[in-house]
Amino acid sequence: MAADTPLSDRLDDDDYPAYTMGRAAEMLGTTPGFLRAIGEARLITPLRSEGGHRRYSRYQLRIAARARELVDRGTPIEAACRIIILEDQLEEAQRINAAYHRAANDASDSSSPGSG
Repeated sequence: MAADTPLSDRLDDDDYPAYTMGRAAEMLGTTPGFLRAIGEARLITPLRSEGGHRRYSRYQLRIAARARELVDRGTPIEAACRIIILEDQLEEAQRINAAYHRAANDASDSSSPGSG
């Protein structure tokens, strides 16, 4: 996002890295160590400020909150991260599959007798 974009527009952007590690941990009710751990597990990759500090977006905080829910229920952090990654991959596969089905239905509708 361009630096000349108004701040209000950037803060409305789910992908804008608006939150420091400390603020993100506070919002999630967890520790910076938890955020580092899910970063090491490659669940989320925070952006870095010019000074090298981690910055998190609202989208990343939602993912981290889901990981925290699983960990709070007793799931090991590595397993929680893997579960979330697999859930995300399944959702994407289902979205792609639905798009293929729509395209196939549209193609069969346009080639059936009496259409056109």
